[in-house]
Amino acid sequence: MNQDVLLPDEKNPLIWINAGRMSGAPCFYKTRMPIDSLFVNIEGGVSLDEWLDAFPSVTREQAIAVLEYAHSKILQPA
Repeated sequence: MNQDVLLPDEKNPLIWINAGRMSGAPCFYKTRMPIDSLFVNIEGGVSLDEWLDAFPSVTREQAIAVLEYAHSKILQPA
């Protein structure tokens, strides 16, 4: 079995990646919901509330934490 990669780290996992799960797509921790789904839907005009209603396996706290994590990584100095 492939080992999980946990982001941002093992003490505070928001995202898990495993080549043996969902073809290696990064997913919300402890779900099989790909992170990409959140970004694609928001980009397409779906509100966070609409997305959460459609995908109840992810909590509001998880979604916001992943958005904040992505935001911090984008704005992090090189």
